[in-house]
Amino acid sequence: MFEMHFTVETWGRSVLLSGRLDARSAPDFEKAALAAVDEQPEKHLHMLLDFSGLEYISSAGLRSILVLAKRLSPSGGKVVLCGMSGVVEEVFGVSGFDSFLPVTKSREEALRLLGE
Repeated sequence: MFEMHFTVETWGRSVLLSGRLDARSAPDFEKAALAAVDEQPEKHLHMLLDFSGLEYISSAGLRSILVLAKRLSPSGGKVVLCGMSGVVEEVFGVSGFDSFLPVTKSREEALRLLGE
């Protein structure tokens, strides 16, 4: 089962993800994440995605994160990922996503990257 919890922050949104981000859950995540971006189009919105509870991510999940990053980029916003382990960390490494998206071990490191 996939769950996502959005928290409003001064710099944007933090999102705690748990379960499996796959072909079933990725469209819901993408829709919710893009809706959060569209709520504040005039601001430099950043998203911190906390993967500490994520067990699995498929190519559909990777795609949804890429769509989110592309939506944030023109306004100066960015996506920072933290808390990866196991299969999720491996998928990001093999796919090369960790070469163009900031990835940190902890939430604290992610917040430092966001300037918080």
